[in-house]
Parts: sequence; C-alpha cells; structure tokens
Amino acid sequence: MPENLIVERIIVEKGRRRMTVYSKGLSVRTYSISLGSEPSGAKEFEGDMRTPEGEYIIDSKNYNSRFFRNLGISYPNSTDLKNAKNIGRNPGGDIKIHGMQSKYAFIGKFQRLSDWTNGCIALTNVEIEDLFNHVPVGTPITIKP
Repeated sequence: MPENLIVERIIVEKGRRRMTVYSKGLSVRTYSISLGSEPSGAKEFEGDMRTPEGEYIIDSKNYNSRFFRNLGISYPNSTDLKNAKNIGRNPGGDIKIHGMQSKYAFIGKFQRLSDWTNGCIALTNVEIEDLFNHVPVGTPITIKP
C-alpha cells in the first residue's frame, strides 16, 4: 500500500476467507486469510476455536507479538458477552489479526491451506507488516459469516 495511506475500515468475509481494507470509501487491498480451526459459526466461548462475527474495532497494536505483529480486535462486544453468559461460559478474548511465528514464517502463503488459529485471523508476515503500518487503533472491523 502507498506509504501515506490510512485504512479506515476492514471487512472480513469468513466464508470466502477474505479480508478487504478500505480507505476513503474505496477498496485498497484484499487478503486471503486463515481463521480459527473451527471456522463455521460465530465464536461463542473461550476454547471453541471459532473466529468471532460482528462489529468490532482495532483496539491495540503489538509490534513484538509472538505471531509477528498483531492488531487487536475488540472481542468480546456486549452481544458476545450476553450470549456467553446465556450459555454459562466465558466468552474468551485475545482475538487478533496476526502473522506467523518466526519458526514457521517460511511457510508464507501456504499457511492459507488450512484454518489453524485459535480464533484469530492470520496473514503472511509480509502482509501483516504492510497492514500494521496502515491501520490506526480505532479502525472499525466487520467480521461476516
């Protein structure tokens, strides 16, 4: 992405394994992604290995993540908290957009051949580096089925 570009919105389509980022109302980049190892359905509780669905924001940035950079997602939101409480479970948290651990970085784009995270959204390290540099904390993210 151009150096001065600011991402203003992120939309994830879980079923298509696709994440699109927008600036000034225009799509500026689309990424192929990996998800939680149980990708169907919305995250309900800690340990279900699902990626959440709903409206969130990017609430943090970690340059020194063990998964090579990460963008924190504000899961759980109030709906997630209510749903988890209704089934008597902890909703969990710590959902991120991240890259690969350094020992697996050589896999690169082949990480997309399966859904392998604990509920996060995974990119290659090159992709997360680029995205990380253009996404401010507070950016809205919509995660669709």
